[in-house]
Amino acid sequence: MRTCSDYLLHLFELLAGEGTSEQLAHVPVEARTARLATPELERVERAGKLALRVRHTLDERRRHESELAALFDTAGDLARVRDPDAVLRAIVHRARMLLGSHVAYLSLNDSRAGTTYMRVTDGCASALFQQVRLGMGEGLGGLVAQTARPYATPAYFEDERFTHTDEIDRAVGDERLVAILGVPLSVGGSVIGVLYAADRTPRDFSHDEVALLSSLADHAAIAIDNSRLLEETRDALVELNTAHETIREHNSAMRRAERAHDRLTDLVLRGGNLEDIAEAVAGVIDGGIVVHDEDGTELARAETGPLPWPRDAVRQSRGSGRSVPWRDNLVCAALAGPELLGSLTLVGCREPADADRRLFERAGVVTALVLLLRRRTAEAEERVRGELITELLGAPERAHRGLAARARRVGFDPGGSKVVLVAPAGEVDRERLASAASRYAGQRHGLAGPHLDHLVLVLPGTDAGGAAENAARALGTSLARPVTVGGSGPVEGLDEIADEYGAACRCLEALLALGREGQGAALSELGFLGVLLGDRDDLSGYVRRTVGAVLDYDSRRGTELVKTLRSYFDHGANLSRTARALHVHVNTVSQRLERVSTLLGADWQSPERGLEVQVALRLHRLSGSE
Repeated sequence: MRTCSDYLLHLFELLAGEGTSEQLAHVPVEARTARLATPELERVERAGKLALRVRHTLDERRRHESELAALFDTAGDLARVRDPDAVLRAIVHRARMLLGSHVAYLSLNDSRAGTTYMRVTDGCASALFQQVRLGMGEGLGGLVAQTARPYATPAYFEDERFTHTDEIDRAVGDERLVAILGVPLSVGGSVIGVLYAADRTPRDFSHDEVALLSSLADHAAIAIDNSRLLEETRDALVELNTAHETIREHNSAMRRAERAHDRLTDLVLRGGNLEDIAEAVAGVIDGGIVVHDEDGTELARAETGPLPWPRDAVRQSRGSGRSVPWRDNLVCAALAGPELLGSLTLVGCREPADADRRLFERAGVVTALVLLLRRRTAEAEERVRGELITELLGAPERAHRGLAARARRVGFDPGGSKVVLVAPAGEVDRERLASAASRYAGQRHGLAGPHLDHLVLVLPGTDAGGAAENAARALGTSLARPVTVGGSGPVEGLDEIADEYGAACRCLEALLALGREGQGAALSELGFLGVLLGDRDDLSGYVRRTVGAVLDYDSRRGTELVKTLRSYFDHGANLSRTARALHVHVNTVSQRLERVSTLLGADWQSPERGLEVQVALRLHRLSGSE
């Protein structure tokens, strides 16, 4: 009979041997059938859930690596291959592999005949489908061409958003296609064709899949545009033998644009950043370049000073798909399909030559690719940071060694001093809060992620109160609403983070109970409430922070200020009764209390401070220090 250990070992063997999710999910089923004892069965089921999460994470990372490799390979083809048909075949094939679709194909418009024809297909089996020629405005491709926007349908024959014809429906039916995604190929603001991915079963295409297919479509449009420019040059050489100088200039501009595109592509392949791209474009066009993100934040600039975000010009460029003038400058939106990822501004060059304008617009395509890759990298890091938080708070201490290695890979030092912060994770804007916290933690080389009903941050540092206050302010600004943050720590290593999480939760509850919404603090800053709520043996620290100055004065001078204070509170803050109890004159009591005011501050007799002083004196007596 198999034991709990046998089932756990089997799960590890499946993970190591690339076992499928179905195989992993079947292990707990076998354990239930074997009627293991309840505690052991619960262990196997929990291990099975964790194994499925690990398998899902590995599969996601492999998929992302495959997507990025395909985009880089496509960019490399544009840099190396001069045969446009070969480039288009490679792009269509990669589109099919990238999206995991049954079929991918590319159609081009024939403006003279007023039709659209299949240029490249991959995975198609139907001769009728490969030879179909569509009228302009017909089918899903006609809708894409008319609107210059991507469209997807999970069920082609049931979708009434576009015009169905018998010829198109027969061809689609012969290929047995059901779900189709189409994105436009645009050159100079005009749609010249459509790139498709299609399945023979129902499927909903995700936002990321639309963006990635749009990026491939942009590369395909560049390849077609390059081919068009080459054909125009050859025609000019044959037909305009007398216009040698014009042709020479045109060829020079083409070579310059090609070299510039090769340089930009090489930058992307070598992992260049936005600053590298800005410097490269500025050097080629001989003008300043400023790069902004989709919200108007400056990301990079070269050969110019700061420049405000040209919001209206970016909106116009996004709508037209071309660069547009703004003041004495030129602005180009960086797009992945219809999605705005950022913008480029060419400073001091409102109307460049056509070749420079095309180069500037192609730089916008490359910038969009870099921004898309950067977003994917940031999203992957956010997921890793969130997973680390979950495992740190839920995994046993013996598993922390493996977590430490993963933490270092995202820039988090597992061995340094760190503080633990906790904020309430509401249901309404939970994802926005998690995203803002992840960015905030990433900028400080920390970790952030949701856990139970809280958003947890683990940040390098030793001042838990200051860190909580700063985090509350920053997260509140990001979400435009108050965010309350409780803090605890500092701690060294990873083993005590779970305990500090509990202390930070109690601090958060105290802040909310005290009506301090939108603020941040640590337990040590809450006075005796922190002592009552905390579970650390810090009573002596509280006594020192509250009346330490009086204790030190008595120790150095041999005075009896502590005794006088205790008697003063015991006798209802009455000077005469205190003096009789101490067998001294009333003036002597007054003088001692004036000395206490000097040591503790004039407000030590206020209701709040007075209560804390009395608590500290009682703790001091109970500790046996007298």
